Amino acid sequence: MAIIFYLVNIFVPPLMGDIMLPGVNIIKAGTLIATIALIFTAIFLIRALADGLVLSDILTDIFVKRLGIKEERSPRRAARDAIYIIVILLVTTALHPLIGTLEPGVKEPLTTATIYVALAIILILIYDIGRILYRIVERKAESMADSLAKMTDRGKNRE
Repeated sequence: MAIIFYLVNIFVPPLMGDIMLPGVNIIKAGTLIATIALIFTAIFLIRALADGLVLSDILTDIFVKRLGIKEERSPRRAARDAIYIIVILLVTTALHPLIGTLEPGVKEPLTTATIYVALAIILILIYDIGRILYRIVERKAESMADSLAKMTDRGKNRE
C-alpha cells in the first residue's frame, strides 16, 4: 500500500497542473493530493516499522543467545534505536514537500531547522547504539579473557 500511495504521489500531482481548489487560494490541488498521499504512505510505513520492531526483537534474542550474553534489554534498545532512525529519516523526508509550499521567508529557516533537529536526534541515537554495542563487545571480551585465564590456570596446575 505504501508503494501505491508513493506512486500516486509521483504521478498524480504533475497531471493536476495549476488547478486551484475552489475557495482555497494557497494550496494547489496537486500539492494537496501529494500531501495526502505522503501522509498515507507514512502511516503504512510506520505500521510496517512497528512490525519490524517485533521482528528485530526476535532476531536480537537469537543474536544475543548465540553470543552468550545474558542481558537482553540493551541489544533490543539498539535495534529500536535503528528503527527510530529510519522513522526520523522518513518523517523528515515527508516534511520537505510540505515545507516547500511555504513562503520563501519561512521556507528556508524551517527547512534548516528540520534538518538540524533530525540530525541531532539521529546523532544521539547513533551514540546510544555505539555505547550499547561497546558494552556488549566489552562483556564478551571479558568473558573470553576469563575463560582463557581459567584454561591457563588449569594448564599450570597439571604441570
